Amino acid sequence: MPARPPVPPFTYESAVEKVRRAEDAWNSRDPEQVSLAYTPDSRWRNRAEFVHGRDEIVAFLTRKWRRELDYRLVKELWTFREDRIAVRFAYESHDDSGNWFRSFGNENWEFDGDGLMRTRLACINDLPISESERCFRWPSGPRPDGHPGLTELGF
Repeated sequence: MPARPPVPPFTYESAVEKVRRAEDAWNSRDPEQVSLAYTPDSRWRNRAEFVHGRDEIVAFLTRKWRRELDYRLVKELWTFREDRIAVRFAYESHDDSGNWFRSFGNENWEFDGDGLMRTRLACINDLPISESERCFRWPSGPRPDGHPGLTELGF
């Protein structure tokens, strides 16, 4: 299985790069591609749902992006050490009735020696917002360079 640089042990710069690569992958909304960043036996806790392995990751993300439409995500490094990274994030999406939400959360990540994530623990809260309150309005895909991050947006 090929390595997914950057690999542990992380430096500040490599942790920031790992977070941005994860953000860009999730903003692709491609479940198969996103799943390749995780070990084949990766374990997740996402809200109250428990996911184990790549097949379940793909199924989870497929369901997620069918109901969280026009999904846009920003992640920011919180802290790191050796093979672990903690991030905070916010994403915006709407449901099929046009109701917009901004979801805030924290994730704890643990990596194997090849840079694949073996553990992902996520806590997330949803805030209903109006369409006019949206802050993440770039075209589908990665967040453009220069777009404000969470700190700059005051989140």
